[in-house]
Amino acid sequence: MRTRRSVPPARVLAAVLLTAALAVTGCSGAGGASGGSDTAADRAAPADQRAVAPEGAKQGASGADASAGRATAPPEAAAQHVIRTASLTVRVKDVPKALAEARATAENAGGHVGDETTTRDDEGRERTRVVLRVPVERYEEVLADLEGTGKLLERRAKAQDVTDQVVDVESRITTQRASVARIRELMDRATRLSDVVTLEGELSTRQADLESLLARQESLKDRTSLATVTLSLSETPVEKAAKDDDPGFLDALAGGWDAFVTMLRWLAVAVGAVLPFAVVAALLVLLWLKAVRPRLPRRPEPVPAPGAPGPLPVFPSASRPARGDTGEDTEEGGKG
Repeated sequence: MRTRRSVPPARVLAAVLLTAALAVTGCSGAGGASGGSDTAADRAAPADQRAVAPEGAKQGASGADASAGRATAPPEAAAQHVIRTASLTVRVKDVPKALAEARATAENAGGHVGDETTTRDDEGRERTRVVLRVPVERYEEVLADLEGTGKLLERRAKAQDVTDQVVDVESRITTQRASVARIRELMDRATRLSDVVTLEGELSTRQADLESLLARQESLKDRTSLATVTLSLSETPVEKAAKDDDPGFLDALAGGWDAFVTMLRWLAVAVGAVLPFAVVAALLVLLWLKAVRPRLPRRPEPVPAPGAPGPLPVFPSASRPARGDTGEDTEEGGKG
């Protein structure tokens, strides 16, 4: 057991005197400085407080430092809003079957089927164009499944960042709602009829603007939450097997006969096209010869003008007899 040491009386007396002197000095300093706070006691107080500060104060200081660190931390980045669209062209063997698989893929992903168009060409091949709306989270997975339905011919993808538009619309909606609320408060306080009418017109205008902004916000939300995939499906054309054998005499004969028949067919078509015109022309000629031409007046023969010399008469020229014959005739005449 420890024994308590006695403090010498001289030391106790010195401590009491020192304390009294400090107290007197502090009081005089406070009165002379007119409320000044820079005293020895004040300077000594922080040291004493630090010496006797409890552990809870240290914890409070550490908590304050932690809160200050959180205040200086950078703010979290805003969520991005992206509109995703894609276009796929796939060649398949059976269009109805591939279309059913595409519908099932979209519905299993939480989406739905939009517009759908189906056509058929002259050869009987089908072609279908369908619009699918799928959640953005399953966008890549759905594209991969759709590409696996057949042979991919073309793929186009587009991403449009509309984060600024979404933030701007949300801000304008907040402002517009506050404006509508202020107009309603003014209407409640209005006492004159003219003021009420003016405020009602302003309220209608601002409510219309608010509804337009809300519709735009809903459209952006739909386009950013659901991706649009346009899928085109076409059937694989049936390729005919090529013949390896060279054409022979029978093939050439068949080809020549086909060409001859084709020529005859075209000639028959040409004759058939010209025949009506030929019949009408023959009827017109026959009508002219039998009915019209006999009734036409004949042209008179030209008459020579009076006093004009007519044509000289032409006499038959007699052949001159020979000399011998002439003499004999003379002699015979003389004899007679």
